[in-house]
Amino acid sequence: MLISIHEEMTREALRAHTSPRALEVIIAANCKQDSLRGLIGHDEFHYDNNAIEKSNRYINEQRGYVLATLMSRGILSAWIAFGRLIHTAQDFYAHTNYISMWLSQHEGTPLSPLEIDPVQKDILRSPSLHSGKIYLPMDALYFIPALREFSLKLLPRDSHGHMNLDSPQQGPNFAYARAAAVKRTQHEFGILQKLLTPDMLERFVDK
Repeated sequence: MLISIHEEMTREALRAHTSPRALEVIIAANCKQDSLRGLIGHDEFHYDNNAIEKSNRYINEQRGYVLATLMSRGILSAWIAFGRLIHTAQDFYAHTNYISMWLSQHEGTPLSPLEIDPVQKDILRSPSLHSGKIYLPMDALYFIPALREFSLKLLPRDSHGHMNLDSPQQGPNFAYARAAAVKRTQHEFGILQKLLTPDMLERFVDK
């Protein structure tokens, strides 16, 4: 998703749970994943190129860094790791076919984006779940507005260009991807609430 959207989703999901200081560090780490350095050669940051298992492991690794940091009395690295974690979790809904799979189960029963389940187990485990592939150079041209239409004509249907739900311009399914990403961010915070001791959680939320 666009950096501005990652920021607003993270604020929406976490502002009631963390201090402003913690939230700003988490947001900065989240958005940094979309720097040029984070975009090249790091499919696991964004669930690109069908890196489903690799991205899942990355989320688990970052969660481990949060725990390790707090066990050693640190705090800054815990916020950074959590920001990285939720960036990947948020991108899952914009870069995979999870949203279309969820909607296909409810054909004939229109549901609002707020009703989406971001962790429906049968979809998460489905062999049909996949993410957009990066086809260079056409997928790079996609990000140039003047060349977007041209690139889409040449890109396969399983490309990032065709599959992404990174912004409202991608159509009505973006609203479902955004709602799922906000819920998933809250879900990931809920996991920390269960894993951390009261002292560790108090230091993490910084309130």
